[in-house]
Amino acid sequence: MAIFLTKESKVLVQGMTGGEGMKHTRRMLAAGTDVVGGVNPRKAGQAVDFDDRVVPVFGSVREGKAATGADVTVVFVPPAFAKAAVIEAADAGIGLAVVITEGIPVHDSVAFHAYAATKGTRVIGPNCPGLITPGQSNAGIIPADIAKPGRIGLVSKSGTLTYQLMYELRDIGFSTCVGIGGDPVVGTTHIDCLAAFQEDPDTELVVLIGEIGGDAEERAAAYVRDHVTKPVVAYIAGFTAPEGRTMGHAGAIVSGSSGTAQAKKMALEAAGVRVGGTPTETARLVLTRWESERVAAQE
Repeated sequence: MAIFLTKESKVLVQGMTGGEGMKHTRRMLAAGTDVVGGVNPRKAGQAVDFDDRVVPVFGSVREGKAATGADVTVVFVPPAFAKAAVIEAADAGIGLAVVITEGIPVHDSVAFHAYAATKGTRVIGPNCPGLITPGQSNAGIIPADIAKPGRIGLVSKSGTLTYQLMYELRDIGFSTCVGIGGDPVVGTTHIDCLAAFQEDPDTELVVLIGEIGGDAEERAAAYVRDHVTKPVVAYIAGFTAPEGRTMGHAGAIVSGSSGTAQAKKMALEAAGVRVGGTPTETARLVLTRWESERVAAQE
């Protein structure tokens, strides 16, 4: 009941000894994540005591992978060092790099995404909350106590809306929730997650959260139309955004009628996706569809 991240995942944290890295490593461990090490060249050979677990610090990702078998890294390093951190992870053969850092220059993101692709490393982010498979593992900053395991898959540009929909649908529960980030250039896309949820036998319904700007949601709508057989419910942030304004994430740029919430809603609905006008209405649409699927299965 998961995509990309399971209880078997072994996680390194690049930047674990910094303030944010320490705080969220402690939360990840509390959620059951198998954090096997941190990476900081200046503190190699040391260890950090997180109450019930002592986590070693390695001088490099390659060293940490060799010692622990890590296959996931979570990146908490400052923006200036993020490109090098992702390239280091890719060179070490890490399969999944979750880049939490915000404020990374777009040209750096373009460079490390392209490089990671040549090495077979999936990148989630940057400027994202990460991903969580409730009850199994949590890689990033998503609160682990707002959802239980279940059969809804969630993919979202917005961290805050990820949390809200997780909370509103907590009684059903989730297979995996993926916050892909809202920068103009991200690694893993809506379509990547839709494809993975379609193939996951334990995901029965998918929630897609987008926002104004760009055409990612229109492209996702086309993919749903052509490739997804499972029910999809969506919400687009920005229905009330003033015309001509740039708001929110760096990727939320609207040009004329292109990239508006209404245009995205129309594209999704044309593909058979129900679209809520608010997060709460979206949750109600999910609950209604979920209940109807349960009734149909019993008949």
